Amino acid sequence: MMLHFRDPAKLKTKKIVFEEAYAARDSTTLEQLKELSSKRRMIEESINESSSITTAIAREMSGGLTSRSQQVLHNLEMYLPLLENLIFHVGMISDFGQIVRWNSELKMQWTSALSSSSFFNFKGPKYFQINSLQFEVGMTLFLYGAILRERALEVLPADLVQSATLFREAAGVFHHLAHKVLPILQYSLTAERPPEVVSSVSTVMSLICLAEAQAVTIKRAEEKGTTVGLLAKLHHGVAELLDEAAGVLNTASRECNDISSRIVEFMSCCKALHELKSKKYFAESLKIANQFGAAIGVLRVALVDVKKKKMPGQESWKYVLKEEIDKFAELLRKHEHENEFVWHEKVPSEDELPKPEGNKIASIIPYHPKRWERQLAFKI
Repeated sequence: MMLHFRDPAKLKTKKIVFEEAYAARDSTTLEQLKELSSKRRMIEESINESSSITTAIAREMSGGLTSRSQQVLHNLEMYLPLLENLIFHVGMISDFGQIVRWNSELKMQWTSALSSSSFFNFKGPKYFQINSLQFEVGMTLFLYGAILRERALEVLPADLVQSATLFREAAGVFHHLAHKVLPILQYSLTAERPPEVVSSVSTVMSLICLAEAQAVTIKRAEEKGTTVGLLAKLHHGVAELLDEAAGVLNTASRECNDISSRIVEFMSCCKALHELKSKKYFAESLKIANQFGAAIGVLRVALVDVKKKKMPGQESWKYVLKEEIDKFAELLRKHEHENEFVWHEKVPSEDELPKPEGNKIASIIPYHPKRWERQLAFKI
């Protein structure tokens, strides 16, 4: 069973009216700006849960899509190419002071889903404002990656292949954010910033999505009867991806000290879960190789290690982990009983035990931004 961490998709934003901030030179540009505002309004109403339209109308407007995550993805895919076109044309304007004034008038404001202060703000959600179109595209892409991840979890019970693909697409979006979008934004950032605009946080999200994609691939491999040795390596690979993400998050916390502890707790619980599964399969492979004593040693050490860890986090995560620990303890008990009455093998010390190897096979599906090429002209 996979653990769910839905916080990244819980972003909210305030209304933007592009045609009121940017001075259009002609009627065509004005219509383009109005269309951009209209497409964004659909996203605003969806994530802010402020839409007055019925479920049936929302389905019709999105071309028959039934799930909320599909509808939000559709709206984002309609908005992003228009936004990229605006950024392209604004970037050609030489009057930087005018651009700053227009962007200030837009008042681009987003909440954070990963900020610790967002969870303890009794006055309502805290909004961050950064006067840069890169902030708008950055937050929109973060939302896009987060909703792709939500959709991957949604289809997981019915279609493992599609679920893994969606996780890999989400990883690609976050990778693009970390390497292409957010580095440009760093020059516009103030001291008070949401974690979502820190490049290393997007790298963390990309690694989490890859770990989740590999976890889904493992479920498929288990169904197909893949060898226990390979399953052990794949689970250990997931743990390694999460360990890498934890290291990057440590760097991110130096750039932004307002990151919620929930993301750390989620990664810790996930890593512990996959380490247990890896050790279970690794022990089984040792047993098949007639190393029964070593198999027991691997199980013993793994159980001691996981019980030493304090696992904070939401109850559903702790329940899944406790269930896995209980199964693991019962497996160890059976092995020890069998060894006592049948095999009589010596259990090696921890230093003498073989170590499992990791195999990371999940890769990102690169995100390529689209731009709808439409001519825009502004009054300077």
